[in-house]
Amino acid sequence: MVQINFALKEVNCKVVYYGPGLSGKTTNLEVVHSKAPRSNVGELTSIATEGDRTLFFDFLPLNLGPVAGMTTKFQIYTVPGQVYYNSTRKLVLQGADGIVFVADSRRGKMDENLESLSNLEENLREYGMDIHSVPLVVQYNKRDLPDVYSVDELQEKLNKLNAPYFEAVAVTGEGVFPTLKKLSQMVLESLNRQQGSTTIKPRRASEAKETATVSAGAKVPAMVGAGGGPRVDRRAGGGGGTPRPAPAEKPGVKVVREPVADSPGIKQIERKSPLEPVVRKKTAPAKPPVVVPPSGGKGKGALVGIAAAVVLAAVGAVLYFSGVLDSIL
Repeated sequence: MVQINFALKEVNCKVVYYGPGLSGKTTNLEVVHSKAPRSNVGELTSIATEGDRTLFFDFLPLNLGPVAGMTTKFQIYTVPGQVYYNSTRKLVLQGADGIVFVADSRRGKMDENLESLSNLEENLREYGMDIHSVPLVVQYNKRDLPDVYSVDELQEKLNKLNAPYFEAVAVTGEGVFPTLKKLSQMVLESLNRQQGSTTIKPRRASEAKETATVSAGAKVPAMVGAGGGPRVDRRAGGGGGTPRPAPAEKPGVKVVREPVADSPGIKQIERKSPLEPVVRKKTAPAKPPVVVPPSGGKGKGALVGIAAAVVLAAVGAVLYFSGVLDSIL
């Protein structure tokens, strides 16, 4: 669920990358983190395991900058691809505003793609969400490999929802930003529709003391440990191929790796952040949030609802027509 903080003038949206193991979900986030402007991304956290590179999730706060007086932020996560981590999948999926389903285009991977898509629908249903109404974009990854399904075959099997889709080669960055840009637009469009149709009920006297501020997003759980061993990148090639070493660290990026020994299945935690600190301009102190008094609550509550809808509509409109999203993504 989108989070609006009027005191800090922030709109926080949650995007989740879903798909089978080793389909390219983490690679998408790494490309966004490495190519987006330093002032627009936060720290990228990865947790490596025996069978896959992400046990819990990758977390990348992407800041699209101030729009219509509000700072729009996208918190981007990935879920683990293995079936036996379904409880973690559900935890990460909770409160998602938009989903990118990353499918593996290689022949022989269709069953895994279908299982993951069915699991996504089931987990959304448990949260009272419908896959037909949630903003969803399908990405067909690994299109550079020789033995892959055709787009028509993938569409017939995986995209019965007729969702927007993109072909991608995540390791080179091809198709990564168009996918994220399209989903961002769909999330904001859905947000405007939801807020425009929301009816604000009168507040009770006991609720008058509560502010209209919605708290900001979730934090990444910290994990520490000892032990070690080199990390291996298993993204490319077939399922049984020889693993290749992880790519060299890029200049201007600080990589901190924490080996883990006391947590079963977890091998390493990796955090990436820019070497140069982000310089932020000083801003005036935030004004206190609006408090709706109990008397005349119906009329004033409606005004707060209208104001929220107007602000959110302005955020979406400016993003579409001012080119802010184009300049970032």
